[in-house]
Amino acid sequence: MADSLLQRKRGSSRATWLRARKGRPQLILSRRHRRRLRTLRWRGRKRLKRRLQLAHAAGADWREGVCPVSRTSVAWKPKTADPRPAPALAPAPDPDEGCAWRRPAWLPIPPVRPAGRGRALLLLPLEQGFTFSGICRVTCLYGQVQVLGFTISQGQPPQDVFSTYTHSRLTISSLHYFMPEKSNKEMKREARTLLRSHLNKGDRCWAMRNFSPLCSIVLLERLKTSTVNFIVSHPGLSNVFQQETPTFQINAESLALRSVGIRRGKKKIGHRLTESFLSAVEELVSVSCEEADGCPIILVCGSQDVGKSTFNRYLINQLLNCLPCVDYLECDLGQTEFTPPGCISLFNITEPILGPPFTHQRTPQKMVYYGKPSCNSSCENYIEIIKYVFSAYKRESPLIVNTMGWVTDEGLLLLIDLIRLLSPSHVIQFGSSRSPYMPDLTSAYVDDMDGLYTKSKAKVRNRGYNLPEFADILEFADEEKESPVFFTGHKLMCIKAEFIIRKTSRNRETYNKILRGLAVLGYLGKLQPPVPKPLCPLHGLTPYQVPFNAVALRVIHSDVAPTHILYAVNASWVGLCKILDDVGGYTRGPILLAQTPICDCVGFGICRGIDMENRLYHILTPVPPEELRNVNCLLVGAISIPQCVFQCQQGLEGTMPYVTTDYNFKLPGASDKIGAREGNKKPQEKLHPKRKFYRKTK
Repeated sequence: MADSLLQRKRGSSRATWLRARKGRPQLILSRRHRRRLRTLRWRGRKRLKRRLQLAHAAGADWREGVCPVSRTSVAWKPKTADPRPAPALAPAPDPDEGCAWRRPAWLPIPPVRPAGRGRALLLLPLEQGFTFSGICRVTCLYGQVQVLGFTISQGQPPQDVFSTYTHSRLTISSLHYFMPEKSNKEMKREARTLLRSHLNKGDRCWAMRNFSPLCSIVLLERLKTSTVNFIVSHPGLSNVFQQETPTFQINAESLALRSVGIRRGKKKIGHRLTESFLSAVEELVSVSCEEADGCPIILVCGSQDVGKSTFNRYLINQLLNCLPCVDYLECDLGQTEFTPPGCISLFNITEPILGPPFTHQRTPQKMVYYGKPSCNSSCENYIEIIKYVFSAYKRESPLIVNTMGWVTDEGLLLLIDLIRLLSPSHVIQFGSSRSPYMPDLTSAYVDDMDGLYTKSKAKVRNRGYNLPEFADILEFADEEKESPVFFTGHKLMCIKAEFIIRKTSRNRETYNKILRGLAVLGYLGKLQPPVPKPLCPLHGLTPYQVPFNAVALRVIHSDVAPTHILYAVNASWVGLCKILDDVGGYTRGPILLAQTPICDCVGFGICRGIDMENRLYHILTPVPPEELRNVNCLLVGAISIPQCVFQCQQGLEGTMPYVTTDYNFKLPGASDKIGAREGNKKPQEKLHPKRKFYRKTK
C-alpha cells in the first residue's frame, strides 16, 4: 500500500506546490521553502522519510523538535557536500541541560526566543549586535553587552532603553569579557547556574544548546512607564516609539519581539560611530579617569545636526562605566537634553542616558529660565546667565559643556567668548560636508580673535592667559579672591560626522519644533501616577492655588501692557523661580517686575486658570511642595504648550476651552508671540462656567 502511494503518477509541479502550500502552516512560508518543495520528487521524499526513521530509531524525536527520547543522539549531514565532519554521537547530557542533540555548525543559531509573556531571550555571539526600534528593559543574564556606550554586565540592575523613530536606532552589542582559566564547559555550567533564577527549564535548554564561547545572554522585557503612556496617548504621537508597519515575514523571532514591544531594525539605521569619534571618546575617558590635577572641562561645538548630542550621550555613558558621576552644563536653548527648552542648567549625572531627551527629564543642580529657544536678540543676557550657572560647578567631576549650533557670524564670536569664559581643557569640534564652514578653534585662534564681548589677549605667561574680567566669576571656594585667573589653553579635537539625516534647511524648524513639544510632554508626564495606574487627563488633576500677592510676574520675550498681563499668563507655560527680593507687603496684586531677573528656576508648570474673584493663580506642576514654598516669581517665555494638550485631552465634551478660531489679532498684546500662539490658542482671563477645563481646586 505504501509502495503504491509512493509510485503514483505525479501531477504538475504547480498543482503539487499549491496543495502543499494549503496544507502547511503559515509561519514557515518563505521563498526558500517553496523552492525546496518544488524540486522535491518522490525519490527525495522517500530518502527524507528513511533518514527521519533512522534518526527516530537512534533516539531523536523529529516530530516534536530536537529533544531526545533515549540516552543517545544523532545528527546527519545535508545532501550538499560540507567539508566539516558530522558531529559524533554524544552521551546523555546533564538533566538540567535537557537536550542531547547538538546543533551542527552549518545550521544558523536562532538569536531570539520567547521567554514568557512580554519577555524574550536574546543570544549575542561575540562582537555581534542587535539593532532595534521600540522601548524595552534590558537585563544581561550572562556576559557583557553595551548600549550607546554604557556597559551592562551580569549581576547589574536592568536598564530602560528607548530606541525611538525620532533618532537613530540603538544597538545592543556583545562585548569581550575576561574569563580567566575557564573552559567552555565551565562557562556553560556557570551560565546555567545564573539562568536558573530567571528562566524556566525549556529556555535554559535552548540557551545552553546554542551557547558559544564568550556569548552574552540578554533578557528583553516589555517596558511601560507613565511618561511613555502619556506621550503616546495623544493622536499623532503613537508612532514615536513603535511604528505600525505591515509585516511581510512572520516567524517566531518577530512574534517574540512583538510581545516585548520592539522590532528588529537594519544596522544602517543605527548609530554610525567614526574612527575620529571613537578615538576622541577613548582619549577623553582616559584623561578623565587618570587626571590627578583636576577634572577636565570638555566643550562640544559645531553646527546643527552634526552629532553633538549623540557624542555627549555616548561620552557620558562611557565615563559612567568608570566614574560615579559626570557634570553637564547645558548651553543649548533650543534642543536641551534634560529639561524643557529655553533653559541654561547644570546637572550632576549618575545614571546612563539610553534614549532621546524627552525620555529622561531630570532635576537640575542649578537652572535659569531664559525663556526663548535662541539668543539672537539678547546675547549679553545669555552670557550673564551662563556665568551665573557655571559658578555652581565645584570641579569634583568632569564637566561636559553642550553649545548651540549657531556658529556663523555673531554666533562664532559668541562661541569664542564662551571658550574664554569657561576655559575648557578640551574643545571637540564637529564638522561635516553639509555644515557651513567653521574655522578650527585652536588655542592660538581663540587668543588672536576678538569675541562678541571680549577682546583678544596676548599670552602673559607660558602657562596660560590672564583674563581679569572673568576673575570674579570663576573663583571657587578653595581659591583666594585676590589671586588672578589663568587659562591654560585647550586641546582641539576635530570629528568628522558621517551619517544620514532627514533634516534639511526647509524642514529643520519643523523637526525642532516637534522635538521641543515632545520635551514639554515628557516633563508633563511626571504628573501622571505610576504604572500600572491608568492615565489621568490634565483637567482631572488638582492644581495649586497661588495668591496674587505671593508671586511676581514677568513676560520675558515681549513687552506687554500691565492691563493685558493676565491674558498673557493664563494658559501659558510658566517658569517657577526664586528671586532675592521680598514680594510681600502687597495687598492686592498682581505684582509686576520691570526687568527680567537672573534667578534660580525650580521647575515649570501650566497656569491653567485665573480666579479674579479670589485673586488666585491655578498652577499645575510636578514640582514637589517643599520646593514650591520658595517660589515667588513666575516667568512667561516664548516656549509654547503643545496643541495636543489643549485639543486631545480625554474626557472633554463640548467646546474646547482656550481654543478658538474667532480671535481679533488687532487687539493690543494679541500677537502670536504673547497670547494667540500657533494653533489659534486663545488665552482667557476667566473661564466661562460652561467651559470648565480643569476641575475646581479642593
